[in-house]
Amino acid sequence: MPRSRERAAQLFQLAVDQGSVAARYNLALLHIEGLFAEPNMIKAAELMRDAAESGIAEAQYDYGTMLLEGAGIAPDPKAGADYIRQAAEAGLTDAQVDYATMLYLGEDVPRDRAGAVTWYRRAANAGNPVAQNRYARLLAVGEGVELDLEAAAMWRALARRSGLNDTQLDKLLVSISGEALSRAEERARYWPSDPPTAVAEADLRPSR
Repeated sequence: MPRSRERAAQLFQLAVDQGSVAARYNLALLHIEGLFAEPNMIKAAELMRDAAESGIAEAQYDYGTMLLEGAGIAPDPKAGADYIRQAAEAGLTDAQVDYATMLYLGEDVPRDRAGAVTWYRRAANAGNPVAQNRYARLLAVGEGVELDLEAAAMWRALARRSGLNDTQLDKLLVSISGEALSRAEERARYWPSDPPTAVAEADLRPSR
């Protein structure tokens, strides 16, 4: 059928009227965009809240951001941070990165460097390049986690694979040995699996 965002907005409204929670999230986005539905941030915030409270992770993240910024609703940083935490716990990697940053800086939540490491690591393992870069930084200086230059170099390589370069991180890793750097880059090539050499070495170890 022909593409029609206007008709989509009408159908989303009809679905909302019939009780669809997912439609509330989509209609909220259209009200925020303001091109194919009435530009109305207050209405968008109401719809987004309903979708967030129903457990839609994307809505929790977006509504949390709206609360932080005071977009269509009175600012409430504490509540905004809690919604972003819920989205992070639901597995939304963008929310995990943002919540990790909030914990690291102590913005709107108590400062918790170890907690920040945990969330950056989770998002890094999910393949988020920003999280991979930031987790690498923390590993490179041993902040909130045990210092590990080889692991830091591996995560740097993975972030670079996605086009994210960081000259500051490069400076933090300038002291890494050539041997450790080679191992790190080999681990990155085979990530998330172990490199063949590591598997072979494990097979050669005596059993206990």
